[in-house]
This record gives sequence, structure tokens and C-alpha cells, in this order.
Amino acid sequence: MVRYLVKRLFMMIPILFFVTIFIFLFVHMIPGDPARLIAGPKATIEDINLKRIELGLDKPLYEQYLTYMGNMLQGDFGNSLRTKQFVMDEIGSRFMPTFWLTFWSMIWAVIIGLVIGIVSAKKRNKWQDYAGMFGAVSGLSLPSFWLGLVLIQIFSVKLGWLPTGGLESWKSYILPSITLGTGVAAVIARFSRSSVLDVLREDYIRTARSKGLTEGNVVWGHALKNALIPVVTMTGLQFGFLLGGSVVIETVFSWPGLGRLLIDSVNFRDYPVIQAEMLLFSVEFILINLFVDLLYGFLNPKIRYE
Repeated sequence: MVRYLVKRLFMMIPILFFVTIFIFLFVHMIPGDPARLIAGPKATIEDINLKRIELGLDKPLYEQYLTYMGNMLQGDFGNSLRTKQFVMDEIGSRFMPTFWLTFWSMIWAVIIGLVIGIVSAKKRNKWQDYAGMFGAVSGLSLPSFWLGLVLIQIFSVKLGWLPTGGLESWKSYILPSITLGTGVAAVIARFSRSSVLDVLREDYIRTARSKGLTEGNVVWGHALKNALIPVVTMTGLQFGFLLGGSVVIETVFSWPGLGRLLIDSVNFRDYPVIQAEMLLFSVEFILINLFVDLLYGFLNPKIRYE
């Protein structure tokens, strides 16, 4: 296990190297000139050129990339072009709101999704199955921004029970977490139903039933662990997507997180912040996938790592 973990961590180095190249080129392909935005609408051509020299944007791309990599390897991600603050301070102040929003969204989505999927598999082709899959398809079909606006209109504007946006108290998490987790719950429900149905057809399940075990013991004691292995993969990927892709939801609910910061940075062509955020999202995906792989060994002791 330790050898496998060290090997995977070393494999991250070349992956992240190519990721930094892609991110750097992608960011510099965004239309617009940050020097012009910083200089202001009344700036002259000379003022803009001086600002480009100050920011190092007058140098060839390969020189800018080498400077970026050299600073990054020293832990220096630069200063925000928009706020002049250290990039890591900007990201650090926004990380936890996004993390906790994603965490609570995943918690209820996994619980509801698994319950719907398992019940639908046990009650295949019955009304419980049809109702569960109808709800799953509906959850996948609803645009997240539309669902968020509907929830705000009902529970904030009309009923006045919950805040419309921002992060004030624990109540602020309710509407955005429901909006963010609905699609994930639908995916997990459909995926877990399919996985449980496949496992219930296995020979060892028929053997367990022939021994006189109750259906509950068969499902929860024998089938569920094996059925959860592909579900865990899907859940890990969904968590990574939510952690790095809650841009729309954070905009709808004025959430002070990484998604909102990314939108503001793109609008201002804030290269250092955009590059640091995209690199952070890439590292998150890699680490989440590694955690999911290690979790396989817990769910199925037969799995060995080499």
C-alpha cells in the first residue's frame, strides 16, 4: 500500500507539469489585455505599454512561463492584478466556503442517491422503482441555475425562511447545497441502481438466498459492498467536479467562494489568480482519484496494490 501510494504521488509530477503548460497557454488565450484593464479607460497607448512591461507581458510566452514556473516552485504564485493581494491569500479566504458547500451538498446527495438507487433496485419494475427513476431523470434535467432561482423565489422571497445569498449562518448553506447536490443525487441514484442490479444477479447472491438469509441481509450484508465500488468512483469524480465547478451556483447565490473568485478573475483577466485556481482544481482531482483508489481496498479486501 505504501509503495503504491509513493508511486502514485511521484506520477503526479509529470502530470502537473503538463497541466501547468496547458493552463498557462489557456489563460493567455483569453481575449482581452489585463494591462489595458488595469491602466483604465482613459489610458494612452504609452501608459498601456508601460503597464505591460511592469507586468512582464511584453516578454515572449516561453520566458513568461519559465518565470511563472520558477516562482511557483518557490511557493510564490504572485499577486492578484485586481486586488494586489497575494494570490494564495485570495484563494485561502475563499477555499473553505466552497469546500463546506461542496461537502454538505455531497453528504445529502450521497445519502438520498444511495437510498433511491437501492430501493429502486430491490423494487425493480414496481412503483417505487418508477418513482425513484422519474425523480432521478428530473434532477438531471433541471438546469442548476433555474433550480436555484426557483428555490430563492419560493423559500426566500415568498416565504422568507432562508437568505437569498451570501454566507451569514448555517441557513445560508441550505438552498445552494440543495441546488448543487440535486444533479449529483440523480447521478448516484441511477448509477447505484444499475450497480446493485448487476450484483444481485451474481452466483454468490443466489447462494446467500438459498441459505435462507433475509432479503435485507442479502442486500446490506453481501451485495452492497461490491455494488459500492463503481459508485465510489462516480462519487469521487462528482465531488471533484463540484469542488471545482460550482461557478454557476456561487454566482446565483452570491457565494464568497472559489467559483465566484474565478468569474471575477476571468472578467478582469487576472492571470495569476486564474492560473493558481485552475492548478488547485487539477491537484484536487488527482488527490480525490488517489483517495478513491485507496478506498477500493477497504471495500474489497481482495484488491491488492502493486
